[in-house]
Amino acid sequence: VGFNIKNVSVKDIRRGNVASDSKNDPAKEAASFNAQVIVLNHPGQIGAGYSPVLDCHTAHIACKFDTLVEKIDRRTGKVMEASPKFVKSGDAAIVKMIPTKPMCVE
Repeated sequence: VGFNIKNVSVKDIRRGNVASDSKNDPAKEAASFNAQVIVLNHPGQIGAGYSPVLDCHTAHIACKFDTLVEKIDRRTGKVMEASPKFVKSGDAAIVKMIPTKPMCVE
């Protein structure tokens, strides 16, 4: 997908830039966000403070697990446990994450 913007050179735009309506609804960086996480293969347990590197669109950014909100069934999405202390391989959870660098997520 491509588009042209008046008074903006192609040299001023880099991979990963976010386009939005700057006057009516500008894109903002996320201070934190909730993500559904499925632990596929990890030795041991994962708790608050863990900082995996996430790939979101073209962003490649470390994000810290701030709070494990709830453990869920990975097939149905049904809440199995509120505020778990940790997750392990095979578990799915909703996790509040904090990016270590500015990041736009939707």
